[in-house]
Amino acid sequence: MEPVEYPIDGVLDLHVFAPRDVKGLVPDYLETCREKGILRVRIIHGKGTGTLRRTVHAILERLPYVEDYRLADDASSWGATIAFLQPPA
Repeated sequence: MEPVEYPIDGVLDLHVFAPRDVKGLVPDYLETCREKGILRVRIIHGKGTGTLRRTVHAILERLPYVEDYRLADDASSWGATIAFLQPPA
């Protein structure tokens, strides 16, 4: 299977990825955002049962360069999380 190029623009929509890929995808995407100077990232996980949201939050908790994160305060509310990143050293 050919790799698919995904835009690095600070918005990661997990709906287009298989759930099994999320654990590696989120840290890789955030690292690339940091390299590009994007320090505020919107991760769209959807509302659903909350499983994907909990997975994303668990990933964010363990990444040392994530300063903070919170649920989006716009119309998507708990369907997206905003992560605030530290710039690379």
